Amino acid sequence: MKRLLIILLSLLLATAGAAAEGVTLRTVSCFAGEDAAAGAYVELLHAYEEQTGNRVEDDSATSDEGWKTRVLSDFAVGNEPDVLFFFACSADSAPILRMMVPISEINAAYPELNLTSSDILREADGQIYAIPARPYYEGLFVNTDLFERCGVPLPETWEQLEQAVAAFNAQGIVPIAASLSDIPHYLAECAVLACATPGEYAARPAAIEDVPRSWLDGMALIRRLYTLGAFPEDALHTSEAVTSQLFRDKKAAMQFDGSWFANTIPESGMDTTRVLPVPQAGAGGAVIGGVSMGFYLTRRAWDDPQRRDAAVGLLAWLTAPENAARLGAEQTFGALRESAQALMAHATAVLGPLQDDMNKDARAAWLLDCVPAVAEGRMTPEACWESVMALSPFDSDGE
Repeated sequence: MKRLLIILLSLLLATAGAAAEGVTLRTVSCFAGEDAAAGAYVELLHAYEEQTGNRVEDDSATSDEGWKTRVLSDFAVGNEPDVLFFFACSADSAPILRMMVPISEINAAYPELNLTSSDILREADGQIYAIPARPYYEGLFVNTDLFERCGVPLPETWEQLEQAVAAFNAQGIVPIAASLSDIPHYLAECAVLACATPGEYAARPAAIEDVPRSWLDGMALIRRLYTLGAFPEDALHTSEAVTSQLFRDKKAAMQFDGSWFANTIPESGMDTTRVLPVPQAGAGGAVIGGVSMGFYLTRRAWDDPQRRDAAVGLLAWLTAPENAARLGAEQTFGALRESAQALMAHATAVLGPLQDDMNKDARAAWLLDCVPAVAEGRMTPEACWESVMALSPFDSDGE
């Protein structure tokens, strides 16, 4: 840590005028709201300011479709930040890569920093633009104390999950916390995985004729869960913030979500919360996960001689191993941490989410239009995927 601070200071001294007056940088990330690393991120930014004399204007917010859209819109109008924490190797990152600096180019100019260049985030053009942080998984979170109270076994099969839905309904407990109109992403992803083989889930078809049958079956599962009363009564109109609180308050038994959700569980609930594999057809064992986000340096900062050194220094500071660990580590313990470790240790395959490879129009059509419509019975699974595929979701240009 001390060596890194010396390097940061030497970078600033290389441009005496900028160092004397200080430089103002702008950052954007999703370390905000209930994210367990939000506080650590703010502390790291403050430490950077104190050590360098620079100022950081942070414009971070909770990650959702609105946040993604705002970030991409800022790039479209030339209002991009200097350092960005955002998605990588996906349809989200594709439109902005031309405005990012490859890690190899930064390392060539600043070899003393030796920034991490990870093949896991290599883009289609062969370059690596992001420094990885925060590996993730998706699964079925369960409040084990509610299962014990109601005498319900933890679901290992889809049949057991439906039996649990019936049992919790009878007890007046919401079976599955979900908002179908706000953030139905993880429910949709997990429903498809429940029906698909790893190969089918990983398919990226070019036409409706090539869409695996299991993708339709996954949407049909959402409809079935809805008819069984699996979701909150206002699931079509409420927000994810409200439904997730139902789970944390022990008013809902289950929730499909990702590892970031684990970081929002209160300490008092970590020994009575577990994350399980999604009940799957066949042998199962596949997990949705990977490393989907990282820190970028924008070309705008790189091309500005007054801000380049300061921006490179901030990137190096945030991605230093000990700092990246603070931002990427799961802030959990007890049964929750143990179950997450078991989830990944026993995974037969780790698969990237469907939505990450979809262009934004197709993703919005699938998640925000199709999911509530299929759940309510206003649209068939077949019509859902026809509407999504009409938008060429997996075109390589990501537009």
